[in-house]
Amino acid sequence: MSAPETIPAPHVAGMTSAPRRSTFWAIRGQLGRRQYALIALTGLLLPLVVWWALSATQWVSPVFLPGPMQVAERLAQWWTDDNLGTDMAISAWRVCAGWALSLVVALPLGLLIGTFRPVKALLEPLTDFIRYMPAVAFVPLIMLWVGIDEGAKVAVIFIGTFFQMVLMVAEDVRRVPDAQIEAAQTMGATRSEIIRLVIIPSAKPALLDTLRITMGWAWTYLVVAELVAANSGVGFAILKAQRFLQTDKIFGGILLIGAMGLVIDQMFRLVHRLAFPWLAKR
Repeated sequence: MSAPETIPAPHVAGMTSAPRRSTFWAIRGQLGRRQYALIALTGLLLPLVVWWALSATQWVSPVFLPGPMQVAERLAQWWTDDNLGTDMAISAWRVCAGWALSLVVALPLGLLIGTFRPVKALLEPLTDFIRYMPAVAFVPLIMLWVGIDEGAKVAVIFIGTFFQMVLMVAEDVRRVPDAQIEAAQTMGATRSEIIRLVIIPSAKPALLDTLRITMGWAWTYLVVAELVAANSGVGFAILKAQRFLQTDKIFGGILLIGAMGLVIDQMFRLVHRLAFPWLAKR
């Protein structure tokens, strides 16, 4: 019995079997977790390698650019001798307190601005005006109005994040599709029901991203906040090290602030993936 004859696949005019292309450089292409982790690690280590090379060749004086090992030794000494853990805790508390205060006020205000045109006309131009004023310019007024205790440091971070947060929340609310609101109105929903059942659920993913971004801004105001008669905190330690030209401690403090902020940022990303898993696949 002879083997069955192989029948060739029909050829369709205008169709060719194109080779499968890699999605590595595709626009919004996909990366595996291992690929992503490797690239991310490279992005973190590359500046460290450049920094080590510059300090090792001593093209720049160690007074101005201490090496990574020198900074690591200073951080170890800071931890054992100068209560680094306490400084990190108090700085994290100040940042989170100022950001949380902004959140409590900005969320409802941004929701009103993004939902009702009269509120937008009343408050958005004023908010736009104030947000361009540097937070450091308010420090003398804060010291007069609030004093020099912890409330003043929290107030600086509040001012630095509140006005941007309000406008970003309002923009997130305005991005809710009109079709969803009109559909709810067609079904007889009241204004409060539209806000509670349509606008807020639809805007939640964008709102969580806004909170993550503004938390990053809050950390950038830490050093400014600890200008106000502080005697503890990572920002205060950086300012104190500047007076004594301890650049290794300055570098260590800056890296610590970045590392603490990165940890909180990754926590926000994790919450976002868990809360909205369908968006994580994009």
